[in-house]
Amino acid sequence: MEGWHTYKIKEIAARKRWALNGGPFGSKLTTKDYIDSGVPVIRGVNLPENTRFSTEEFVWVSEEKANELLANNAHPGDLVFTQRGTIGQVGLIPRDTSYQRFVISQSQMKLTPDAEIADELFLYYVFTSNVMVKAIQNLAFSSGVPHINLDILRKFEIELPPLHLQHRIASILSAYDELIENCQRRIRILEGMARSLYREWFVKFRFPGHEKVRMVSSPLGDIPEGWEVEKLGAVVKLNYGKALKKEDRQDGEFLVFGSSGIVGTHKVALVKGPGIIVGRKGNVGSVFWCDEDFFVIDTAYFVTSNLPLRFLFYVLPTLNFINSDAAVPGLSRNQAYTLDIIVPPLGFLEKFCDLADAFEWQVATLQCQIQNLRRTRDLLLPRLMSGQLEVKAG
Repeated sequence: MEGWHTYKIKEIAARKRWALNGGPFGSKLTTKDYIDSGVPVIRGVNLPENTRFSTEEFVWVSEEKANELLANNAHPGDLVFTQRGTIGQVGLIPRDTSYQRFVISQSQMKLTPDAEIADELFLYYVFTSNVMVKAIQNLAFSSGVPHINLDILRKFEIELPPLHLQHRIASILSAYDELIENCQRRIRILEGMARSLYREWFVKFRFPGHEKVRMVSSPLGDIPEGWEVEKLGAVVKLNYGKALKKEDRQDGEFLVFGSSGIVGTHKVALVKGPGIIVGRKGNVGSVFWCDEDFFVIDTAYFVTSNLPLRFLFYVLPTLNFINSDAAVPGLSRNQAYTLDIIVPPLGFLEKFCDLADAFEWQVATLQCQIQNLRRTRDLLLPRLMSGQLEVKAG
């Protein structure tokens, strides 16, 4: 392709020390170095799928420790690669972050691109394309935990168009990401509004007409007259999921849920939707909703009840499901069934569910928009990255 050139990654690194480097070696960085604030450490959790970079779940080290690890510092505009575990995982540290620097973990590598050769955002899209992810995964050492090393990254080759075309292609793809982020932002607002409505009505008891309702004593304190306190086991059944190993799953139309949420798909459903999934092992007490028929593996429960499931979807996350007496933390059904919950009159619950469903309908609409945007972006990405789709500089 005219104007396109092949580069090794080491050739597009900035002309400065440690522009392309791995994480700290051995005991230079351990969990004992982590403190409550300071310089954030980038780990795999900060490089989630379909997101350039996450500032959630940081751990920190002191300024002094970060200075000891200058070779492993990363800065806004740097790309970060996972070298052990989830091979193909890549992130881009945003320019507008409030942190001036970071430290990469032992499982990461970082690249500071030469701005005269490569656009950092274009590179991010290159490395997140399916073709590139698979190419990197194919180079991984498969013994034990899959991993690559810095030498593999240095010698890895990519094709780059002229810089002005890189800017243009990155701008096109970024426009889709901005639309996706806008939808995600609106989803977070809607979900927050639904949670706030639940708290107002069922925790603070500030529901419509509450001024006219007398409060009466109960095992959970004063509650509105006509409301009841029930044991969870009297109104809810937690049903066991079914064992389904990853290698036994057959890709299909039905989502597969575990305690961490969606873990894949299967051609057969176990539960008729809509339904609620509750984490049993691992991410204990996690709560997920699925509108369609779905499959639940044995690390989670699915819920059946005569109460509206939408109401229970907001109740269950407020309960303390952790069995502190167990050697391995998990959600014991018998213990969970002893927990008290407040149950309002059915007519009142139906009014709440109508409002909550309206929020969820808007969320579902936005999620469909996100899927369509991602599908379009992912169709464009390989064609733009390979030069198959001609782009004029804007």
